[in-house]
Amino acid sequence: MSKGPKVIVAGAGALGLVSALALADAGCAVTVCDPAKGPQASAVAAGMLAPVFEAALDAETAGDLDLLLAARNLWPGLAARAGITVDRSGTAAVGSEAWLADIRARLARMGMRGADVPRGMLEDLAPGISPGLEAVLVREDWRLEPRPALTALRAAAEAAGVQFRPWTVSGRGGADWLVVATGADPGLLPEAPELSGLSPIKGQILRLDGAGGGGFSLRGEGCYVVRGAQGLAIGATMEVGHSDTEIDLITLAPLAAAAARLLPGLAGAAFDAFAGVRAATADGLPMAGFSAMPGVILAVGARRNGWLLAPLVAQVVAACVTGADSGPYARRFDPGRFESGEAA
Repeated sequence: MSKGPKVIVAGAGALGLVSALALADAGCAVTVCDPAKGPQASAVAAGMLAPVFEAALDAETAGDLDLLLAARNLWPGLAARAGITVDRSGTAAVGSEAWLADIRARLARMGMRGADVPRGMLEDLAPGISPGLEAVLVREDWRLEPRPALTALRAAAEAAGVQFRPWTVSGRGGADWLVVATGADPGLLPEAPELSGLSPIKGQILRLDGAGGGGFSLRGEGCYVVRGAQGLAIGATMEVGHSDTEIDLITLAPLAAAAARLLPGLAGAAFDAFAGVRAATADGLPMAGFSAMPGVILAVGARRNGWLLAPLVAQVVAACVTGADSGPYARRFDPGRFESGEAA
C-alpha cells in the first residue's frame, strides 16, 4: 500500500480518472468516489481530441491553440499507459466552398493549414458524402472511444492501487487532499467555493449503431459526424444553463438535419439520443489547481474539451499534491484567476 499522501478524488469522469491515475503513479494513496447516479458527460461524448478545429471554430478557445496542442501531445503517453486506442486518422471540414474558404482563413491565422481532399478520395474515405461538398483535412485532430477509454482508465487506476467507492463525497474526511472533479454538480460548493463560477451546459448527441463512417471524422456546418466501433456519433448541442438530461427532440432536429446535409443517407434515420451535462468557466478553460479552501484541489470546468484536456489537468493536479513542477499552463488553469481578474 502506498505511504504517500492520501487523496480522495470526487468524480470518475475523464478528469477524475486521469487525475487519479497520475496521482497513483506519483505515489499517492488514492480513492475515487462517485455514486454514478446519472449519465456522465465523459461517456456522453464523441471523444474528440481536436485542438485545431476547436480553436478554429469555437470562439471560447480561439486563443488557446498552444495549450490545446500541448494537452493533445500528452495523449500518446497516457494512451500507452492505460491501453487506450487513439484514432489519428484526422478530421476533415466538409462543406461548401465558401465555408471552407473561411475555414482555411481561420487555420492560416493560427499558423496552421489543412490538406485539400480530392473529391474521389473524399468519396472513398467518407462513403455517402453529399455531392458538391469539398473537404479540408487536418491531421492534428484525433479521437478516442469514450466508453472503452473510461473502462481502460479505471482498470489502469485499479492496477496502480486506486480504490473505488460508490460514495457521494461531502468533505475531505481523513484524507490529506480532496480533488473535486465533479463537473457541474454543486454538491461540494462548501468545500470548493470556486464551483459557484461554473455554468452547466447540456449536450445532446445522436448515435446510429452499425452505420459506416469512413476514414476520418467529419466537421460540417452545424454538426460533427464521427465513426466508431459501433457506428456513428453525431453531435452535439451546447445548451448553456441547462442541467437536465432529458432528451429534447426539437433541439435535436437541427443536428439531424445538418448531418443529413453531409450524408444524405442519414435522412430519416432512427437515431438513439443521449444527453449529458458539462461544466464551463467564464473563459472556457478548466479550473485546475488549489482552491481557496485548504487541502482542496479543483479539476473541473473543461466545457466540451474534457477528454482533450484531461492529461494536462491531471499533470497540474498531481503537481499540486507532490510539489512537482506544474508546467507552463498551470497559471491559465488557476482557479483563482477570476477573482484576481487574470481571466480574459
